[in-house]
Amino acid sequence: MVYFTASCDPVDKNTDFAESLKLDYPILSDPAPSETAKAYGVVYKGRPVPERWTFYIDPEGKIAFIDKKVKAAKHGEDIAKKLEELGAKKSG
Repeated sequence: MVYFTASCDPVDKNTDFAESLKLDYPILSDPAPSETAKAYGVVYKGRPVPERWTFYIDPEGKIAFIDKKVKAAKHGEDIAKKLEELGAKKSG
């Protein structure tokens, strides 16, 4: 399984943030004009900052589910539950 986050912030800001939290996954950068974020629908006219959505992409590269109601305080738990629902293999 592969996981990462994406941000519309520049690479240096994302790198510093990832290092400060000692993250074990990459933060991809899509700074302005944020074409990738626009293609995924998280950036659009009238929205000053990107939506905080989670995309679950299956092994074939198809979007299996989009969580548009992310609650940061329990998102790790929500991700684990959704992955189990989607039949993702557990690592370990």
